[in-house]
Amino acid sequence: MKTIEIDDAGSVLSTLADHALNGNVSVITRQGERAAVILSYGEYRRLKQMVPSLGWLLANAPLEEDDLPVRKPARCRLLEF
Repeated sequence: MKTIEIDDAGSVLSTLADHALNGNVSVITRQGERAAVILSYGEYRRLKQMVPSLGWLLANAPLEEDDLPVRKPARCRLLEF
């Protein structure tokens, strides 16, 4: 993994892109803190597909109807006008 300061990244962007296309990852830092990552688009898509959406997780949760507690109806308070 290659690490480079953001001020220097612009001048070697082509090299960083080639590095990513060869399957390597580069980390860009800003003031010594990790700020961004450069990786190939193929690797990005692979990682993106590994993370299921919240909707998918909820739809595929291994719950049966009886697993959830029965919801108690809320009592309404009477308002006087």
